[in-house]
Amino acid sequence: MRAAIRSLRGFTLIELVITVAIVGVLAMMAAPLLEVTVKRQKEVELRDALRQIRGAIDAYKQAVLDKRVESAADASGYPPRLELLAEGVPDITSPDRHMIYFMRRLPRDPMYPAADVPAQETWGKRAYASAPDDPQEGDDVYDVYSLSAGTGLNGVPYRQW
Repeated sequence: MRAAIRSLRGFTLIELVITVAIVGVLAMMAAPLLEVTVKRQKEVELRDALRQIRGAIDAYKQAVLDKRVESAADASGYPPRLELLAEGVPDITSPDRHMIYFMRRLPRDPMYPAADVPAQETWGKRAYASAPDDPQEGDDVYDVYSLSAGTGLNGVPYRQW
């Protein structure tokens, strides 16, 4: 009878302490994995955003070469501002001057720390006339890069992606 009453009382203190210790060890092992997973997701977003913007810049350049977008004779043919890719430009071959849009919206740099900054200001911009190893802004936007000082999981700094 005494054994039946004892089994109804529940867990002992030792059993609870061991269970809490096991859960704590599992949580400590999962925390670094969670950090890597979050970083990897941001890197995927960064790679996708760079691909979208660079594709839109190339499409703008092609539209200039196809003489659908007005450009000065001495210009490089790249967009003068990054925002034009989403704002659109008039199609000079269209009688109604319909707008050509190269992107629906300009993505933000996911590595940029401040959320209240406009998307176009989260990217570093390289002009056509600047050197690849020392990107500088200029009269046009030839390429974009992340302003983050961090390094990716692959060991390459985000600025070089």
